[in-house]
Amino acid sequence: MSERKYRVGIIGSGRIANAHAQGYQGVDEVEMVAASDPVQSVLDNFGQQFGIENRYLDAREMLAQEDLDIISVATWHKLHAPMTIAACAQQVKAVLCEKPMATSLGECNEMMTVAQRNNVKVAIAHQRRFNSAWTDARQLIAEGAIGEPKQIVCRGGQGLLNDCSHLFDMMRYVLSDPRAEWVIGNVERKTERYERETPIEDRSAGIIGFEGGCIGMLLQEIAGPNYQGGIIYGSDGIIDLTEQRARLLNNKATDWEDRPSDGSNQHVAQARELVDWIEDRTVHRGQAEHGMAAVEIIMAIYESARMHEVVQMPVRTYCSPLELMIDNGDLPVERPGRYDIRSFLLHGEEM
Repeated sequence: MSERKYRVGIIGSGRIANAHAQGYQGVDEVEMVAASDPVQSVLDNFGQQFGIENRYLDAREMLAQEDLDIISVATWHKLHAPMTIAACAQQVKAVLCEKPMATSLGECNEMMTVAQRNNVKVAIAHQRRFNSAWTDARQLIAEGAIGEPKQIVCRGGQGLLNDCSHLFDMMRYVLSDPRAEWVIGNVERKTERYERETPIEDRSAGIIGFEGGCIGMLLQEIAGPNYQGGIIYGSDGIIDLTEQRARLLNNKATDWEDRPSDGSNQHVAQARELVDWIEDRTVHRGQAEHGMAAVEIIMAIYESARMHEVVQMPVRTYCSPLELMIDNGDLPVERPGRYDIRSFLLHGEEM
């Protein structure tokens, strides 16, 4: 264990920053010393709540002025890449960036490159990798409790890049992180739908072929209700997974076995493992390679819709294929009027 405390700075002081801060509060080896946000009232409320005195309206000024070891990037999606790159350029020890890792594969590659050049450890906050029920499902599948995994079915909402990025990450996590080999999908966008200023689809569906033969399927805003979890079908059993529990049924039992989550704080566990990673005791289970894999699956669904083909991985289009289709007029809006499904997060006159 380190004798000194790691100095933490948080970029963005909104709702998800609170989760990051609560995570750091549960780890003795760190102290939150600085925060930034372009909205003064939000920044001050956050600073007062968590006892952070050093506050900056400009994140880059905070990075230049403070001697920081760990940076949390808790901004909206479009700032994930530039803020992570800025933090890595300052050669901090680690960055914990909110999901999705970025809004295109090109941005993900830039983040990976600058992290490697500056020897910075980057993790993506898919915090449900620290949910005990999801980890239990991963272990059960690895031990053969449902035989050979054949299919995972999920129902998500709010656009592929938002909540659905957790679901693609979940598919990989419970299967012990196999590579996606191919993807086929389609999207519908007949309204001007955005999510935190990022254009998103109205509805979508994706099918993913994973290394080892398991097939993942996600329906977005189709056949709800939407939830964080899914049903994993194997050759000898089934796991019905939510955030609250894993339910197991296999050929050794006559009824479902409920295996509840232990209720431990995922954000604390995520922050604690970040310290362990810095000190070379483990590799963070949310390391950037996994965050990038989830983004690549999403971009492959968009690319499949754009090219009308099964996309063989890796994806070779580095910009967002969805934004490309929108810009090219391939997804004409039939019900005009821009709206943002997360507009409730805005402040002041921006509301």
